[in-house]
Amino acid sequence: MPDNRIVINTGPLLALVAGCGDLEILYKLYHEIIVPFEVCKEIMAGDESRFAIPEFKAATWLNKLTKSTKIPPILKNALDSGEASVIQTATEYNINLVCIDEAMGRRVARLSNLKVTGSVGILIRAKREGWLPSVKAAIKRMVENGVWLNPEIIQIALRESGEL
Repeated sequence: MPDNRIVINTGPLLALVAGCGDLEILYKLYHEIIVPFEVCKEIMAGDESRFAIPEFKAATWLNKLTKSTKIPPILKNALDSGEASVIQTATEYNINLVCIDEAMGRRVARLSNLKVTGSVGILIRAKREGWLPSVKAAIKRMVENGVWLNPEIIQIALRESGEL
């Protein structure tokens, strides 16, 4: 049975808006999506017209935490505040799945005994469960909107989704 709760970082939220136009795919896949306070601050930085702010605000079903996460020094020294808060929040809330795209954050999450997915992993799962018609089209939109994806990851995603 797939994990039903997830803590998500800034990069995947932005990538999913870039690829899907909104964050509804998360709502369809997970019972609870927690966004740490530090991630909310990163997304909301700048003016209201900044990329993904309207979509983030519209996703009222996201559990957007309103208090800072107490981040242990080891996480604070190894990662940016968003990734560190995702890992710490998952630990505190006893959630075993995090969504982080950056390699170092993924590594530290695994060392913290957490399962890890990323924006592309969410697209693959959405396709398998019938919520996304095309991983290839979503990835194309991500790239067109400035999201950098390793070409090898793109090939794996297309193969996993049966679109290669």
